[in-house]
Amino acid sequence: MPAMHQYIDRRDGRVVDESLVGNRVLSLLYSRGREHMPRLFDALTSHRMSRLLSMVNFDLPLAPRFLGVKRQMFARGIRFDECLDAPDNLNTLRRLFERKIRYWRYRPMPSDPATVVCPADARVIVGSLRNGSLLFLKEKFFAFKELLGDSNAGWQTAFDGGDYAIFRLTPEKYHYNHAPVTGRVEAIYEIGGAYHACNPNAVVEMVTSYSKNRRVVTVIQTDVPGGTGVGRVAMVEVVALMIGDILQCYSARNYDAPVPVAPDMLLEKGQPKSLFRPGSSTTVLLFEPGRVRFADDLIRNMRRQDVASRFTAAFHKPLVETDVEVRSLLGRRRA
Repeated sequence: MPAMHQYIDRRDGRVVDESLVGNRVLSLLYSRGREHMPRLFDALTSHRMSRLLSMVNFDLPLAPRFLGVKRQMFARGIRFDECLDAPDNLNTLRRLFERKIRYWRYRPMPSDPATVVCPADARVIVGSLRNGSLLFLKEKFFAFKELLGDSNAGWQTAFDGGDYAIFRLTPEKYHYNHAPVTGRVEAIYEIGGAYHACNPNAVVEMVTSYSKNRRVVTVIQTDVPGGTGVGRVAMVEVVALMIGDILQCYSARNYDAPVPVAPDMLLEKGQPKSLFRPGSSTTVLLFEPGRVRFADDLIRNMRRQDVASRFTAAFHKPLVETDVEVRSLLGRRRA
C-alpha cells in the first residue's frame, strides 16, 4: 500500500497529494479494530456514535482568530468569495461544511442537453458492471444488488450490466448534491445500514462498503419530454462516518423554496437536490447499459500508472481519481 494517496486535478492536470483526514486512526480502526475488537468497531460505525461524533466535531463554536480555521480552510482550497454567506457567519464547522455557493456563477454547466453532469464537488472514478467492458471492476466499491436493496429487483434488472460513477466528497468540499440529469423521479427510498468512513484506507479494507452504509436511492427517468435522454439513472447518496443525515431539498432556482424530492417530481439538471450533513460522504450514479459515454479525460486519468493511488495498489489495476466540480461534464448521451 503506498504511503500517500494522490489524485488528478481536472482543471490543470496536476497530480496532487491528498492529506487524508484522521488517516492514522481510521487505518488502525479498519485494519485491526474490525478483526480484534468487533463490538467496538460496530459501536463506532453506528448511527448513535456517528451523530455524537458529528456534534462534537462540527457544532462547537469556533474562534477563528485563535484556531486559524480560515487559514486552514484556505489551505484546503475553500474559496470564501464563492460562498453566499459572509465568512464571519461561517463560525462553526457545520456551517462551513453546509455552506451555499454561487454555483450559477462559479460552477458553469455545459449547454448541450445531451450531457450528464457531475452531481458534486468530489473525486470521481468511473466503471462498468459489464464483464466485457474495459471499465469492468467486479464488486470492489459496492455489491451491485445490495447497493440498490435486495427487495428492489426491478431496479437491479434495469441497471444490470450498466455503467457507474463514484463521487467521493472530502470534508472540505461543498456538500450539496445537484441533479446530474433532467428527468422525472420514478422512485426514491432509503436503505438502512452502517456509517463506515469513506477514507480510501477504509474503503479498501472493508470492500463493498458503499453498499453497507445507510443510503438514499433516487431513480430518475430521463426519457421524458425535455429530459436528458439517457434512460433511467439511479442516484445513490451514501452516508459516512459523522454524516448524520441526507436532507432532500430540491430547488428549481438557486436555493429558493427547497422541497423534498418525491415520486413524479421533475428534476432539472444542475439544480441542488440534497445536502449531506456534514463530513465526508459518497454519491454513486448508475446508468442503464449502453446509454452514456464517459468523458475521455476521466477515463484517461483513471488509467494512469504514474500516480500513487491506494485504490490502484489494493485492487491491482490503475484506478486514479479525478477531482471534479459539480455541474461539470461527466459524460454524454450515446447516439
